[in-house]
Amino acid sequence: MKKLLLLCLIACLAATAAFAADDDENKAADRLKAAGTVLDEIQSAPDTGIPENVMSSAQCVAVVPSMLKAGFVFGARYGRGVASCRTPKGWSAPAFFTIKGGSFGLQIGGQAVDLVMLIMNDNGMRNLLASKFKLGADASVAAGPVGRAATADTDWKLRAQVLSYSRARGVFAGLELSGAGIHQDKDSTREFYGHMVPFKTSLTGGLEPPPGAFPFLSTLAKWAKTASK
Repeated sequence: MKKLLLLCLIACLAATAAFAADDDENKAADRLKAAGTVLDEIQSAPDTGIPENVMSSAQCVAVVPSMLKAGFVFGARYGRGVASCRTPKGWSAPAFFTIKGGSFGLQIGGQAVDLVMLIMNDNGMRNLLASKFKLGADASVAAGPVGRAATADTDWKLRAQVLSYSRARGVFAGLELSGAGIHQDKDSTREFYGHMVPFKTSLTGGLEPPPGAFPFLSTLAKWAKTASK
């Protein structure tokens, strides 16, 4: 039995590694465009989108297009995303990150999931600026409210530093993120900026966003402005 479980774990990790290798070929700029598209599609459906008062309260927004969920007894998650935070000048230059995690349970199959994470308070932002933290340990995480009916519900303000929204095949679906680790994606950072840029520099407004960031930042600014009206 132990050998079977070990083989399952090896197979699951191999699938995750293969996905990561394939994703290396995706340019950072393409990821910014994909992140903008994900956010636009989610918010264009008002009955199932992120409530406006939740979006307007978020200090930072992070998007992971096509995060991989795969598993056979053992589960694995891997994705690459981009984040931006509010600054006095508007939304910050993007920061690139990876998210990795695992779970154990009765599961089989694989699925690509679009993930949006909203960092809601100062403690959550401090964890993000550290560029290395674990959800559920360093920062509390909970599924965020969805749709117009949720706008009157203020319980989310007390629930977590990070609110998550996951979408599979166009439908919101629960995704357990506790235990997932977030780290700076140094390869993508160097590719996009031409040199290493710390999270604290990009996310606090210490760097002007390059033109390539426009597809993501313009979409983010549009929905943030709509939410604040």
